[in-house]
Amino acid sequence: MKEIAPGLFHWTVLHAKIQVDVSSYYLQDAGVLIDPLIPAAGLDAFPAPPRDILLTNRHHYRDSGRIAERYGCTVWCVENGMHEFTHGEEVRPFQFGDTLPGNITAIEIGSICPDETALFIPMGEGVVAAADGVIRMGEGPLCFVPEEYMGDDPESIKKGLKASYRHLLERDFEHLLLAHGQPWMGGAKEALRKFAEA
Repeated sequence: MKEIAPGLFHWTVLHAKIQVDVSSYYLQDAGVLIDPLIPAAGLDAFPAPPRDILLTNRHHYRDSGRIAERYGCTVWCVENGMHEFTHGEEVRPFQFGDTLPGNITAIEIGSICPDETALFIPMGEGVVAAADGVIRMGEGPLCFVPEEYMGDDPESIKKGLKASYRHLLERDFEHLLLAHGQPWMGGAKEALRKFAEA
């Protein structure tokens, strides 16, 4: 677990189902986890007890249940992703546009799946957390998730994602937290602009 900005922590863990490392985040002052897997150091690794867990889409429940059981966290997912939780998971719905714990705003991305969500986090120079539509390989540029994960019409999905990201550029932010790939710290808005306008 690494502090990548004051009070903002990032770590990666191998996702057992997809067999790749995925990213999770913790906002210490807000007590908010985003798309969490349990850190390698275990459930005691958090610098302070988390209070809420925010999912950027329904597929990112990951280890939320175990963390919520330990700390009594509330797990949040956008309303149109709630059909995923049919095995007793305790998940609270929100709507796009809602203000969530930590004064975080839920923003509709859609296209790749109806519940694809971005989270605007008003800390420091501004932070956005993205779900699956945009990824990053190592320290490389922003790119789309591979087309085999985009359904029957990848070009239409890419077009829809770019439109949503252009709308996201109306927000002021400098950092981009990715569920798949390394976070882009500093200059992320310009990087996303180039990606969305290409």
